Amino acid sequence: MRVRWFLITILLIFFTGMILSTHLVNKKMITEVDIVAVNELVKTVESSWGSLEQGDYSAIKQQFVVLDFHGNVRYQSAAGLSLTMNDAIKNRDTITDLSVNDILVGKLIIHNDYRILIQNNKKQLIIVGIITFSVLLIVQTMYILYLNQRVFKPFRRLQSFALHVARGNLDIPLNMDKNNVFGAFTESFDIMREELVAARQSEYVANRSKKELVASLSHDIKTPVASIKAVSELMLLRATDDKVIMQLNTIYSKSEQINLLITDMFHATLEELKELKVTVTEEHSHVLKGMITNVNHDEPIICDSLPDCIILTDVMRLQQVFDNILSNSYKYAGTSVTIQYHISQAYLEVRIMDYGDGINEDELPYIFNKFYRGNNVKGNNGSGLGLYISKYLMQSMQGDIECHNREDGFTVTLKIKLA
Repeated sequence: MRVRWFLITILLIFFTGMILSTHLVNKKMITEVDIVAVNELVKTVESSWGSLEQGDYSAIKQQFVVLDFHGNVRYQSAAGLSLTMNDAIKNRDTITDLSVNDILVGKLIIHNDYRILIQNNKKQLIIVGIITFSVLLIVQTMYILYLNQRVFKPFRRLQSFALHVARGNLDIPLNMDKNNVFGAFTESFDIMREELVAARQSEYVANRSKKELVASLSHDIKTPVASIKAVSELMLLRATDDKVIMQLNTIYSKSEQINLLITDMFHATLEELKELKVTVTEEHSHVLKGMITNVNHDEPIICDSLPDCIILTDVMRLQQVFDNILSNSYKYAGTSVTIQYHISQAYLEVRIMDYGDGINEDELPYIFNKFYRGNNVKGNNGSGLGLYISKYLMQSMQGDIECHNREDGFTVTLKIKLA
């Protein structure tokens, strides 16, 4: 509708300019002759024909030229007038016969300001054209500004809004005047955004509930598993039959595997819930001895001398890291383990070295990914979460964890931040 009115306005202005121009042309091009004044001038000239120079022409406003019967100039009231019939015709002057006693004696040429009228006419046409096109330009400029304000800017806002929605940023509302051309779309898009926010929130709550349920179940399952381990250990102490001992060892090892899997699942769920909290404090490096002792089953670990220093760590979380790494060494390498210590710049590096086959070089960049397990698992149970959780914990303690193959085995390096 607004476009239609704009076109109608443009056409009205254009045709108005055309009508004014035509009116000016018709008005100025058709020169009106004052018959009464011409007749008075003819009578005055005819009455003074014998002595034109002495005639009284003071009451006559027009400039004129008098020619005799042979075309010779008998009198001219001013310079610069048409002096021949041809010039008079070209200048569109008024030509009248002069008669004395009913005998044709000459011609009267009354000067016409035709050229001046033409010049004035051109000026006025130019003014009308300038005014017409100026008004058209102003109207078009105003319409362009209107389009920019009411169409282009709202469209750019819609475009920006769509881009935010595509990127998942649903917190920015789409505020627009409902009276603009996109008013109805604006309201619909903002309702869509609100629905997406609500859907995302519902999805988040549902996922969090599932993770909390998994964490709760994992925690609850650890209690009966711990009981199974304790009972199997007690029965091992009392058992004497080799077959029974073998069966009890199987129960104990499987319960330990279940315990490790549940622990990994519990910690991974807490990490996703951002509840796997790490509290870093300053500790003496000697706390590492106790951590290693807790996982040194059958004394397969050989430790170098531990340097005296103060480290930044969470003792409980660092113990989990040692548990994960050393249990992997026992499970996959099945060899003794050597632990070396080295202070490098701002870190105490703990190198845990086994003497197994290691892993493929192509798999090294992925072993810290969640749920990733290498080709060297050899049927061993696992969830692929141990190293992932260990890296998360080390980085949360301002440290890091790295690994590499050696010619004679595999090395995991813990970089513990020095205080």
